[in-house]
Amino acid sequence: MLPILYSLQHCPYAMRARLGLLMAQQQVMLRAITMKNKPKEMLAISPKGTVPVLVFADALHKFSINSKVIDESLDIMLWALQQNDPDDLLHKDSPNDLVAMLNLIKRNDKQFKPQLEIYKKAKRFHLENELDERKKCENFIAELEQRLSKTSSNSNGEISSGYFVGNKPGFIDYALLPFVRQFSKVNRAWFVQAPYPNLRAWLEGHLQSRLYSKAMAKYPLWLDEQKECFLGED
Repeated sequence: MLPILYSLQHCPYAMRARLGLLMAQQQVMLRAITMKNKPKEMLAISPKGTVPVLVFADALHKFSINSKVIDESLDIMLWALQQNDPDDLLHKDSPNDLVAMLNLIKRNDKQFKPQLEIYKKAKRFHLENELDERKKCENFIAELEQRLSKTSSNSNGEISSGYFVGNKPGFIDYALLPFVRQFSKVNRAWFVQAPYPNLRAWLEGHLQSRLYSKAMAKYPLWLDEQKECFLGED
C-alpha cells in the first residue's frame, strides 16, 4: 500500500511537502482536508492536527524504524529525496551546502514565517503598522535577493543568475517557494515594483512550471467523497 498524504491545497507547509514528493518521484495517495473538518484517522495518528501528515502502512520504512508517520513538511521533503534525488537537490557531494540550506530554511520557518503572519494581519485589517511589519519581513527577502543576484559564468561565457546556496538549484528552492509566494501576494501591487527583480524572476519561473501546477492541483475532499487520489496524477 502506498503512503497516504493528508494535505491542504494552499497551506505552505503542505505545498512544500507535495513539491518534495513530486521532485523525488514518490508515489503517494493524497487525502485533501479542511482545517474545520479534520479526518479522525488523521487526528488519531497526528494529534497536533496540522498538515502535512505522511502515513506509512508499514512502520519499517527507511526514514525511521520506530515511526509510522512523518508530520513535519521538511522531514517529508528529506525523506522523499533520500529515497530518490534525480536532480541532486540535496547536493550530495557538497555536505556544507546541505547544512547551509537547512539553516536558511530554519530561519524561514522560525523567523520569517511568524513575521509574515504579522504582516498579513496588518494588511488585512489596514493597521497603521503595515509598512513597519513589511520592512521586518524584507530583512529576509533582501537576503534572498542578494543570494540570487550573484552571477556566474558558464563554460560558454554566458552569465546566469546565482542560487540560494552553492552553484546550482537545491531543495531549498522548493522549501522556500510557498512562503515567498505568500509574501508576494500580501500586497501584489507593491511587490511587482519592489527592488527584488531576481527574486521575482525566480518566483515567476517556479509558478509557471509544470511541477508547480501538479503540486497545486485541486483534489476532492476526502471526507466528502472517500475517493482515493494520487499526487501528481493527470
